[in-house]
Amino acid sequence: MSQALEKLRQYCAYQERCHSEVKYRALELGMRGEEVEEAIAALIADNFLNEERFAKAYAGGKFRMKQWGRKKIQAALKMKQVSAYCIKKGMMEIDEEDYWQVLLQQAGKKYRSLKGEVPLKRKYKTTQYLLQRGFEQELISEALEQIANNPDFE
Repeated sequence: MSQALEKLRQYCAYQERCHSEVKYRALELGMRGEEVEEAIAALIADNFLNEERFAKAYAGGKFRMKQWGRKKIQAALKMKQVSAYCIKKGMMEIDEEDYWQVLLQQAGKKYRSLKGEVPLKRKYKTTQYLLQRGFEQELISEALEQIANNPDFE
């Protein structure tokens, strides 16, 4: 077990991990049942594994690097079986003002790329694109209104 635990420590030290990733890795290393739970408990005790820290790093990273919207980040964290409390903490890493700026930038870029389209279709395609990136419908509508009424965006 100590060799597998050491490997799990290295796995967690390399980058932040969630419990489900570590559990999966432990199973890959041949650990089973009680052994997996004990290893996870040991990693938590030694502060190698911290789900709240993971959620914050994950949410902040996906927003800054990949410019994902809140909904997509939340869905990804849920898929990783992160607790609702930790997801909430993670979402607090996203600054409101930065979020709005990223949304406007993404919307503007997509809107400009559809120059040849009919205005209604242009708005629809931009909305679909932003929904896919995980942004909220209300904010998308607001951003598109701002872009459509701004002649500089053509």
